[in-house]
Amino acid sequence: MTAPSPAEAAEPTRPATEPAPARRTFGLAAATALVMGNIIGGGIFVLPATVAPYGTVSLLAFVVLSVAAVLLALLFGRLARRSPVTGGLYVYPRDAFGPFAGFLSAWSYWTMCWVSIAALAVAVVGYVDVLIPLHGNHLAEALVALAALWLPAAANFAGTRWVGAVQIVSTILKFVPLLLVATIGLFFVDTDNFGPFNASGDSVPGALAASAALLLYSFLGVESAAVSAGEVDDPERTVGRASVLGTLGSALVYILGTVAVFGLVPHDELADSGAPFADAVNAITGGHWGGTAMALVAVASITGCLNGWILMAAQMPYAAARDGLFPAPFAKVGKGGVPGFGVWACAVLGTALIALNYTAGPDTTFRVLVLITTFTGCVPYLLSAAAQLYWLAKGTREQVRPAGLARDLIVAALSFAFSFWLIAGAGYAAVYQGVLFLFAGIPLYVWMRGRRRTAEPEEAAV
Repeated sequence: MTAPSPAEAAEPTRPATEPAPARRTFGLAAATALVMGNIIGGGIFVLPATVAPYGTVSLLAFVVLSVAAVLLALLFGRLARRSPVTGGLYVYPRDAFGPFAGFLSAWSYWTMCWVSIAALAVAVVGYVDVLIPLHGNHLAEALVALAALWLPAAANFAGTRWVGAVQIVSTILKFVPLLLVATIGLFFVDTDNFGPFNASGDSVPGALAASAALLLYSFLGVESAAVSAGEVDDPERTVGRASVLGTLGSALVYILGTVAVFGLVPHDELADSGAPFADAVNAITGGHWGGTAMALVAVASITGCLNGWILMAAQMPYAAARDGLFPAPFAKVGKGGVPGFGVWACAVLGTALIALNYTAGPDTTFRVLVLITTFTGCVPYLLSAAAQLYWLAKGTREQVRPAGLARDLIVAALSFAFSFWLIAGAGYAAVYQGVLFLFAGIPLYVWMRGRRRTAEPEEAAV
């Protein structure tokens, strides 16, 4: 008999009170498309210009992030074997460290989701401006961002089956053109366009960490299959496979595509570009029709990504609400299998964030929102890696294969270190704002736990 893996050896029995999902609507193809669709969204279309001021050191940061993202995919695959239910990044810390750790992870991830949704909506503006010139009118730009937010929010009410179908179609629509830029574009690269290796004025390690903190936004979504495990067929096997396949495919497009953009658009122009991929295609075709086509792809891509992220934003508080750690309306599921209140909540909060920040301009808004999501996204990554280390340390040594133990320890330890490094690289302002978002949830936790403990004696008395 083959000895169980470390995660399996220490696997706890699922609580009897935790309901099994009623339906499994995501197969391997849909789950992989969900991962790739959430990773390849607005980030890749905007971030080459955002990190251009750091120089080509940001290309090295992309490589480092790609390796780290694969490690996170492996980590979530192992954790999903233990808890194959919806809300994975909430469930893992909860099972290991208790309800408060689970709540912090859920609250931070939920914050990251709706802030990220606002950032994606802002990212649409630069490419819509290529199609329909907005002439720097901030009111028109804000309206475009709000439309990009609310249209996929409305589509989510159709149900998870439609979300999966939309993810497959939108992933194909954006993956193919991006891959063409990442391959054909390499033949038109001019090395003089790359600019200096480190243009930040800071040290190379500092520039690497700072650019990586921004670029992490482009890899958020690696956990999508784990968060939606309750809707995935055979999640113990499919979540890990979909996470790794989706991350590897995205990383390939990212690295090649960013190298092509850096080599096609002069460094000074790239740093000021609102639509870098459109500019790169124009450099290949020598006209504007190619950039217009890429702008259409970018708008479709970001809209499809918002479709998936809104689902993620609804599912995390849904899992926490079932345990009484989020308000009860978040636990209500509509006929289509989507927690409707969670969709409304993230859409309304995203709208408020766009309205509050848009006076600074879309470029500044996008940068600020990206750095906030870096912090709030890394907190659940950090806690999930710590949960895996906890279960590995708690496991029975006689039941674990040494090779499997070493592999899972390395993956979990590196994932923890990577998440910590990115939090540090986000900068003081992002960490400060992120901590404020994080601590703002503590009164909600105190209130929900207090009400729950008050209700328990009353129920016992009855």
